[in-house]
Amino acid sequence: MFGTDDPRTRGRHVRQLPGSGGTGDVVLAGVVHDHPASAHRVRTVVEATDPDVLALELPPLAVPLFERYADDGGVSASGEEMSVGVRAVDAADVVGIDGPSLGFLARLARTLRRSDPSLSTVRTVLRAVLSVSAHAVACRAAALLGAPTAAGLAVDAPVEHDVDSEDAPERQADDEQRQIRQARAVLGAFGKADPVRVRDETRERHMADRLAALRERGDVVAVVGVDHLDGLVAGLA
Repeated sequence: MFGTDDPRTRGRHVRQLPGSGGTGDVVLAGVVHDHPASAHRVRTVVEATDPDVLALELPPLAVPLFERYADDGGVSASGEEMSVGVRAVDAADVVGIDGPSLGFLARLARTLRRSDPSLSTVRTVLRAVLSVSAHAVACRAAALLGAPTAAGLAVDAPVEHDVDSEDAPERQADDEQRQIRQARAVLGAFGKADPVRVRDETRERHMADRLAALRERGDVVAVVGVDHLDGLVAGLA
């Protein structure tokens, strides 16, 4: 269905979760930020499924900026895989499923109360949320102003990789997998600090709940980081 002869769309970076009881299917497309193999995967999955909803691992406030990148026909900042998905989708709702949002903040508050973290953990988590919130607001402002490249807060430089879309599919896939292995090796060696663990667990529960609600509208394709795939599959089980 997704071009299984292509190494960029094979393997566990695409997860298909069939709907039941009238709910739509959910297809999770795992990505590495700005990687050409990930952009190809997203485009292929979206075009093959023609979803009713395209869900992006973005704050809702940031979505219009990536829609603008897609409309411009090019990517002028980071998040190529998101803009590629928007460009490939046909008449679907495009939504951001990540925090911050009111639902995310409510869940985060419940998580902090339940887990009784240290004061330093709470402070670190809240600082991170404030930073992401400011960035999301700047993204929305940049989209409205129509000059995203002039808004330093809204536009991040794209991540550079050792391959590009002109390289052979096998080379792209190998480079992407190498980066995933390296990132996981570092995480395995040092583990997650408590603030990162709290924030990531809250994000995954929030995104899983959003996807469960969105599949009531029909079929959904979700573009998320590869390391969120297992957590989202578990949350949607």
